[in-house]
Amino acid sequence: MVEKINCMSCKHYYITWDPQFPKGCKAFQFKTSMIPSQEVFRSSGQPCMKYEKKPVTKKI
Repeated sequence: MVEKINCMSCKHYYITWDPQFPKGCKAFQFKTSMIPSQEVFRSSGQPCMKYEKKPVTKKI
């Protein structure tokens, strides 16, 4: 079983302005309608190798 990667906690994930492709990955430089890690797995058969957890910022 492959562990699911939560792109929303990745520093490379972003929301685009494109309604057809609203999710993006800066590391792989693509936009998609799916969660980017699912697209990476679908096309390569490998879990995302560029996942990097966002740094935690303290709110004061």
